[in-house]
Amino acid sequence: MNNYGTLQESNNRYALRFERLFTKSAKEVYSALTNPKVFSEWYPFATGEMDLRIGGRISFDDGEGTTYSGTITDLKEPYVFGFKEMEDQIYITLEEGKEGCRMIFTHTFEDGAWAINTAAGWHRCLDVLAQIINNEPITWQDNADELREFYGEAFNSNR
Repeated sequence: MNNYGTLQESNNRYALRFERLFTKSAKEVYSALTNPKVFSEWYPFATGEMDLRIGGRISFDDGEGTTYSGTITDLKEPYVFGFKEMEDQIYITLEEGKEGCRMIFTHTFEDGAWAINTAAGWHRCLDVLAQIINNEPITWQDNADELREFYGEAFNSNR
């Protein structure tokens, strides 16, 4: 399995989907995903404020004066974590395996013009999440341009 995302379009909405394998259990990965402090280390604009319950709020700050919140829509420990951030839906599922778990991260949104940049951004964020889960030092790679080029070719060849 590679770490690259895929893009699907349906009813004028787009879904970016990434799969990642971890040698940790679903319970360990879920714990990291839903820990507000850890969440703010890999998720863009997260403030570390999270009310972990269905209907609970997650706070965001874009660093340029705009604050907003998301709403937790799905929470089934240790397998599902989903929330709505403005009009976008983030849905994360974990599947237990023999040697760890598989995470499926899906971001559903409306503006397809942002798909390439969004995919490159999520790719980088999920790389950092993997570092956190694997107890490695956080290193944001300087590969955004390469990833945008890859996703530009991948997504445009599918149209």
